[in-house]
Amino acid sequence: MAAPTSPLSARPAAAKRWKHLASPNPGGWYDLATEDTGEVPVRLFLTPALLEEAGDGVYPQIVNATRFPGTRLVAITPDVHVGYGVPVGSVILTGAADGAVAMGPVGFDIGCGMVSARSEVPAQMATPEKRLAFNRAVLGRVAMGAGAASRTRLSRLERPGFEAICRGGAAHYVERYGSRFDRHRAERDRIPVDDSWEVPWGGPGRPERGIPQLGSLGGGNHFIELQESIEAGTLFVQVHTGSRGFGHGLATNYFELARAERPDVITNLDLGYFTPDSVHHRAYLNAVAAGANFAIVNRMVIAEEVGAAFEETFGEPLEMVYEISHNLVQRETHPEFGDVHVHRKGATRAFPAGHPALAGTMWAERGHPVLIPGSNLDLSFILRPLPGAVASGYSVNHGAGRRLSRSAAMRQLDQTAIDAQYRSRGIVVNADGRVPLDEAGPAYKSSQEVVNAVVTAGLAEIEHRLRPLASLKAADARPRRGRRDAAER
Repeated sequence: MAAPTSPLSARPAAAKRWKHLASPNPGGWYDLATEDTGEVPVRLFLTPALLEEAGDGVYPQIVNATRFPGTRLVAITPDVHVGYGVPVGSVILTGAADGAVAMGPVGFDIGCGMVSARSEVPAQMATPEKRLAFNRAVLGRVAMGAGAASRTRLSRLERPGFEAICRGGAAHYVERYGSRFDRHRAERDRIPVDDSWEVPWGGPGRPERGIPQLGSLGGGNHFIELQESIEAGTLFVQVHTGSRGFGHGLATNYFELARAERPDVITNLDLGYFTPDSVHHRAYLNAVAAGANFAIVNRMVIAEEVGAAFEETFGEPLEMVYEISHNLVQRETHPEFGDVHVHRKGATRAFPAGHPALAGTMWAERGHPVLIPGSNLDLSFILRPLPGAVASGYSVNHGAGRRLSRSAAMRQLDQTAIDAQYRSRGIVVNADGRVPLDEAGPAYKSSQEVVNAVVTAGLAEIEHRLRPLASLKAADARPRRGRRDAAER
C-alpha cells in the first residue's frame, strides 16, 4: 500500500472542531463524543501538548475505529498518528460474541513486538570502541532490511519445519533447538492454531516469502539497541521486530478475502473485517496466531544472536527482562465490557498485579513489564502496569509515535547535521555512523511526553529509563546515493 487511506465518513464540522470537543476526564484522559462517534466511548490518553500535536488526519480514523460492528470501546494511546484505516496507537474492543474481528487494527506486521534484556555490565564499560564492536558483532549475525534472508540455520528450513514453528511457536523451538533465555519471563510461548487451518501458501500475499526470513530483523522501525539503565547503571539491550514477509503475506491474503466477501460494505481495503458468521472469521484468527508465533520465534532467535554478540563484546551474558507482542487481536474479559476481542494496533498489553490472565505466572503479584522504546536519540522506558490500566482496555502505547512521515523526514532532515548530532551524543549507529533519516530522532515524538501521558492517567509507573548508546537499523529508505556512499565506506 502506498499511503494511509480513510473514507471521508466524518462530518466536516466535527472534523474541524474535534480537539475542542475532547473533554478532560478526572481520570487523566480526554473523552471524545461527537455526532460521528455515536454511543461508542472514545478515550484519548493524551497530554494537552500531544492533543494539540495530533494531526488532522487522526480524527476520521478514530471515527473509523468506532464503526466496526460491535465496537465497545476505542482507546487512543499517546503515540497516536495516522495509520492505515485506523490510527497507529489505537485499542479497539469489540464484542466477542457479536462483534467484528477487524484487520486494519492488527495491520500487516502481525505480532510485531519487543524483547528487553539486561546485564550486570557497568554502563561505563561501553566505550565508543566497544559500542562499535557490539554493532559489528550483531551485524555479522543478524540480517537487516526489507526482504533480507536470515543468516541463521533457520534460513534453510523446509516448509514442514517452518510450519511446525508457526504452529508451535517458542515452545516447539525450545524443544527442538534449546534456548539461552528463560522463557518464563516472556509474555507467552505460543498462540494455539487449529490443526484444521491451512497456511494459504501461494495466496495473494505469498506468505512463503517469510520462510527464509526467520531470524532476520527487517526494515522500517525495527531495531536493535544497546542501552544504559539510568536507574541501574548497567547495560540493557532491546530488540523490536515482527513477522516479516510471512505475517505480511497472511494479512494481505485475508484483507483480500474480506473485501471479496462484502464488496458492498468493505469498499476500503484498510477497513476489512470478519463477523462471527463469516466463513473466514476463525481462519483469520488462526492466521493471526500463526503470524504471532513466527514473530515470537523471530524475536527469540534474534535475541539469542544479539546475546552471543553481547557476550563476545563484553564478556558477560544477557538475561531476559521480558518479551511481548503488539499488533494482535486477542480474546479477553474486561470488567466493564465483558468478553471482547481486543485489537491493539501500535499498542501493547498492560496487565497489572492481580489480573486473572497473570495467575500462575511470575508476574501475578507485580504485573508484567511494559516495554516502551523511544527514538534512537531519546529515552526508552520499562513500565509496570497499574490497576488504572482498566480504563484503556489494559493497554498502553508501544513507542513514542511518529511526528514526521518517512517521506517528510527524508525531505526535511539534513544527513550531515543528523549524523553530527548522534556523534555528539556518543550514539553509534550501525557500523558507518550514517543515520537512516526516516528513522532519525526528530521524526519521532518525545518519549518523555508520551510516557508522561501514561503515568498521569495512572496506567503504569516507570521502572527503568534507558539511554541509547548504540543503534542498529536498516536503511531501506536511504537515497540511492547514500546507499552507494555507505557501500564504498
